[in-house]
Amino acid sequence: MGLLSDPNRRRALISMLTRLNTPICVLCYFAGVCWFMGLAFEPFTLRTYMSENAMGSTMVEERFPSGERALATGREFAAHKKKVGGIPVDWLVKTMQARGLEVFTQSFSRTLPFPDENKERYIVKGTNVYGILRAPRAPRTEALVLSAPCSPGDQNNQAVGLLLGLAHYFRSQIFWAKDIIFLVNEHDLIGMQAWLESYHHTNTTGMDWSPLQGRGGSIQAALSLELSSDVITSLDIVLEGLNGQLPNLDLANLFYAFCQKIGVLCTIQGRLQRNDWDSVSGYSHAVQTMMLMVMKQASGRPWGDHGLFLRYHIEAASIKGINSFRQYKTDLTTVGRLLEGMFRKLNNLLERLHQSYFFYLMPSLSHFVSIGYYMPAFGLLAVILLLRALDLWVLIANPPAVTADGVADLEQSSTGVLSVLTPLVISHLTGAALYILPTHFQEIAVEHFPVSETEAVVLTAIAVYTAGLALPHNTHRLLTGEGTEQGWRVLKLVAVLYLAVLLGCTALINFSLGFILALTLVPVAALVTPHVPKALSAVVLVILSPACTLLFSVFFFQELQEMPVSFQEGWLLYLSVISQGILDHYLYGSLVYPLVALMIYPCWLLFWNILFWK
Repeated sequence: MGLLSDPNRRRALISMLTRLNTPICVLCYFAGVCWFMGLAFEPFTLRTYMSENAMGSTMVEERFPSGERALATGREFAAHKKKVGGIPVDWLVKTMQARGLEVFTQSFSRTLPFPDENKERYIVKGTNVYGILRAPRAPRTEALVLSAPCSPGDQNNQAVGLLLGLAHYFRSQIFWAKDIIFLVNEHDLIGMQAWLESYHHTNTTGMDWSPLQGRGGSIQAALSLELSSDVITSLDIVLEGLNGQLPNLDLANLFYAFCQKIGVLCTIQGRLQRNDWDSVSGYSHAVQTMMLMVMKQASGRPWGDHGLFLRYHIEAASIKGINSFRQYKTDLTTVGRLLEGMFRKLNNLLERLHQSYFFYLMPSLSHFVSIGYYMPAFGLLAVILLLRALDLWVLIANPPAVTADGVADLEQSSTGVLSVLTPLVISHLTGAALYILPTHFQEIAVEHFPVSETEAVVLTAIAVYTAGLALPHNTHRLLTGEGTEQGWRVLKLVAVLYLAVLLGCTALINFSLGFILALTLVPVAALVTPHVPKALSAVVLVILSPACTLLFSVFFFQELQEMPVSFQEGWLLYLSVISQGILDHYLYGSLVYPLVALMIYPCWLLFWNILFWK
């Protein structure tokens, strides 16, 4: 404290920071990147452990015997689904009632803001069917959910068969202290969204649905099951939910513990765990697994039906069966016993899962990186913005330079409010146009151009984004005439502090998104001035812009999945990602699209304006 309270020492510290500003910023950037890459190195990570005492032991005997019967039920479900061309509501109701459940249905409909060409749908109508197994040994104030989406074609029939088999088996047990809800939802996430909104008496997306006639208790945890093969070689757990939310780490630990006990191969991000962490290939495998989680979390979209439960503070995960033609095989009886064990442990909970981590990264199922380990990597990038802000503050606070005739250059030292306010307002109006116009002008675009509605939305977004590069040019001169040297410094100080706050808040909610944006935007904020070469700097700024960051992320994600694509295929994927991002916002409430359109893009435009300051 003495260093800051003593004026002489404070002045010396500020002088040192401004004198060594550039070397310190470069060092912090590379240190932040190296810190992040080192997180996947096993000695730097923590080993997973069960924090919740009620789930600490897996000493329960799983006895589910009906794997073959579940397969037969799945085939019967597939036949009825093919016959009616959708979810066989009547058959499901009769089958669940025959297993002793209280059965209810819910109808819903949703008109999309524009057609979803990936799944070929625009007006969505469907029905959810769910059965409730009432707790025989408790006041029915809490509940668990096991769901299986009714997918088109031959997908996920085995999951529905196993769900019905578990319902029949659980009905014969007397130790349940929580209601268990068995849910078969149609139209994947849309059906799940309708059911959750009705269950919790909320309507945040404008969907039409019928109220639920039957409810259980407060939902404590949920598992979504996805099986599309009679034979399974491994089980993959999916954790990433809406807006980058993750379930409590104990839920993943519980899955891993029972996989180890029963002897089932388990994966995360579709990758098996390796033990050769001290080799280059082992470290590379861990980095790729962690980066897949980072990319999925940064997208902000729910990667399974479980992702919508998390917004209601319900710990949930999706379990996917994978048939990768390995020699190791797992039947449905074993999968059923794993789910039985997990539900018996969740049944023992006296309170919601809360003792373990909610913010983490996982390079493997046996190791994790806590928020205390990965946040310094972002902090090292964010401190660059504060150092640049300090440097600008010192330059602005210095007295004006004295000219050759001894007169102070007052014109260069004075800064009008309009010279800063005008680009701020125009940049944010451009961002508002990027957010509003694509969905509202699709009909006009379809009438005047030979494109579909989805293409019209995406192309309108790209057109507004590109037009924004021309609008803020010299906006400070719109009302104030010539810009001053101090003017761009004040504007950059505001933009740098704005970006620091924006990235900091984003990283607290979704670390992966905040870190990826910091990797590209921090160099822009640190280096841009009106005095650098215009053409080269403009190219660099465009490459580091939010749109190009998304484009590079699409190719990088495909490489991580070991599914490389050509540029043409990658461009089509890029356009699809844009349309899905807009749809996810309007359908489920994803915040990535409004964040980029209303805040990140306008902030980047401020630095673009500084580059062309005159």
